[in-house]
Amino acid sequence: MRKYTIEFEIFQGKGGRPHADGTHPDLVEEGICAWMYNEYEVGQTFRYPEDLGLLCPWLIDSLTGFVRALENGATLPWRNRGTPYEKEIDPDGVTTEYIRCPDPTASGIVVKITRTALPEPGE
Repeated sequence: MRKYTIEFEIFQGKGGRPHADGTHPDLVEEGICAWMYNEYEVGQTFRYPEDLGLLCPWLIDSLTGFVRALENGATLPWRNRGTPYEKEIDPDGVTTEYIRCPDPTASGIVVKITRTALPEPGE
């Protein structure tokens, strides 16, 4: 069975920091992800499964089915052409998938999953 590396990247979302006076913003009103707040930012990456404990439990739940499919060699056929979420699909190279967390407010984030095929023995 083919082996892969899998990485998660915070693709879209809003973090935040405490205000200069030490107060905190209204996360819902400002569309700030509570998990990202004061900790993470767009572009940050996480290795699977090593960094799983650093992710929001709700986000992990959203990612699980897609990760299971990707790590077992599947590709999901929709491409989202013409959107910021347009995917790469290459079973022998790099395949990407975009997953939105279940937060229904403007605070929700999007994670890009990147699966990279490792060389097979003898390649």
